[in-house]
Amino acid sequence: MTSPTPTPTPTAAAGARFTLASAAFGDGGPIPRRHTCQGEDLSPPLTWTGLPAGTAALAIIVDDPDARGWVHWVAHGIPPAPGGLAEGVSGSGALAEGETTWGTVGWRGPCPPSGTHRYVFSMYALDGPLDPGRAPTADQLRAAMRGHILGKASLTGTYRKG
Repeated sequence: MTSPTPTPTPTAAAGARFTLASAAFGDGGPIPRRHTCQGEDLSPPLTWTGLPAGTAALAIIVDDPDARGWVHWVAHGIPPAPGGLAEGVSGSGALAEGETTWGTVGWRGPCPPSGTHRYVFSMYALDGPLDPGRAPTADQLRAAMRGHILGKASLTGTYRKG
């Protein structure tokens, strides 16, 4: 038995750029403490605009390039509906989540050992749902996405323990 093909979500006007944003912090700005290991460790709210035509699902990988790509969040099966992801959605069951570098499933916020680190939120627009297995790592999700990516949007935040 095959699962039904999802209906692609309408996209922004032709030529619109796929972008990712957060009401919690601006691109290149500091991530609030509540989204880190020193706060409530809630996943931040995220919104997107300009989805590529044919987008049927979204996936996100958040990593720290200053810590050799330490992975903080892996999620897929995100509906491309307008509105985005609410604060604290990780762990709610609203999306399929994968394994972080800590070996845990779901959002693990910034927690740099020293200095200011960057956290890159990479969102992928996909042509359909994926089946990368249960709780995939970032590498497993990247492999499952090959050939299915319609577009990518990024948002970078920073954090320094204090």
